[in-house]
Amino acid sequence: MGKKYSKEDILRLAKEENVNFIRLQFTDIFGIIKNVEIPRSQLEKALDNKMMFDGSSIEGFVRIEESDMYLYPDLNTWVVFPWTAGRGKVARLICDIYTADGTPFLGDPRNNLKRIVEEMKELGFTQFNLGPEPEFFLFKLDEYGEPTMELNDHGGYFDLAPTDLGENCRKDIVVELEEMGFEIEASHHEVAPGQHEIDFKYEDVVTACDEIQTFKLVVKTIARKHGLHATFMPKPIFGINGSGMHCNVSLFKGEENAFYDPKGKLELSEIAYQFMTGVLKHAPNFTAVTNPTVNSYKRLVPGYEAPVYVAWSARNRSPLVRIPSSRGKSTRIELRSVDPAANPYLALAVILKAGLEGIKQKMTPPHPVDRNIYVMTKEEREAEGIIDLPGTLQAALGKLQEDEVIKSALGSHILTNFIEAKEIEWDMFRSQVTPWERDQYLKMY
Repeated sequence: MGKKYSKEDILRLAKEENVNFIRLQFTDIFGIIKNVEIPRSQLEKALDNKMMFDGSSIEGFVRIEESDMYLYPDLNTWVVFPWTAGRGKVARLICDIYTADGTPFLGDPRNNLKRIVEEMKELGFTQFNLGPEPEFFLFKLDEYGEPTMELNDHGGYFDLAPTDLGENCRKDIVVELEEMGFEIEASHHEVAPGQHEIDFKYEDVVTACDEIQTFKLVVKTIARKHGLHATFMPKPIFGINGSGMHCNVSLFKGEENAFYDPKGKLELSEIAYQFMTGVLKHAPNFTAVTNPTVNSYKRLVPGYEAPVYVAWSARNRSPLVRIPSSRGKSTRIELRSVDPAANPYLALAVILKAGLEGIKQKMTPPHPVDRNIYVMTKEEREAEGIIDLPGTLQAALGKLQEDEVIKSALGSHILTNFIEAKEIEWDMFRSQVTPWERDQYLKMY
């Protein structure tokens, strides 16, 4: 990605590439992509920030009496969807949301992340980089085009065709992403049947979050062309691994990685340890944001490689935070709890805020845990000071409301609407009668 465009560039490219429609995209507080599609005749108006929409129609945005909102396109997000053709191609621009008085809308997740990035810059850092690893499942579609619960393959980690029947679909996804400017580093079958991962190069955090949203759209679109349904649901099937979105993050000062110190322990800087400690301290309290659905907590259970315990290590993959072995400019910490249902803009806002708090408070990290935590007893974990992440969405919402740092990372508008919606989601789930309950209790009682 990473191209710089002017208004004139975009008007010229739209004409040269026979683009007839432009989708003005934004993301709601639940991470769902929304868009207004306009014909090319309205493109100049959109580029002048004059395209209005009804914000009251978007859940969690504003009340009906405050509904007029404006879409401000980020010109550098211009991309033409390669799979569109026929009577003219379709392009997209990712937009920030502004109010009628010309100020950034406080309920816009993208604007909110930019706010936390500015806090980072005030501390002397120039860039926060993110390399995400989103996983997804592929299910077969039925004759009506609806998703079934039949997985497209029964492959395992790094398997090849014919065991990995999703290989052709995955290749086509990679081709489309590369045509759109992504730098793909790897793609492979994941541990669970029907599960896949495609990794792309790190970028500054706002660009990387834009890419996550674009990635999800491309994966779902190309999967459907193969008769498949792609889902980023964290745990679609009981008894096998769920899908995560490990986040590899690092702070930079100019060209220098602030996490790297060749003379430091493990070649990590004091800044790296402080940032990591802030993340560890606040992790239970931001889990409602990084793991935002009822289903997220079906993944965060022992036995399926998902991190459940708040600890760190440079050696094993059972703790919440891992330090990958690369050093120099690639020095980073990997937070392993985040799942792909998370709104990336909100998730990275709380992660960055937590890390910056660790730096501000000069926090000292706990000792690393280099044992496999999954085989440790509860008493052994307690002796090591290892605590658990919240076990349900309800518990996570309670922890979120206790933490002023994480609440400030979201701002009052997003926080209020997020909690209200998620409490409703939990209550709806809590009141359901499930097949498991009928199987357990119907005959017994």
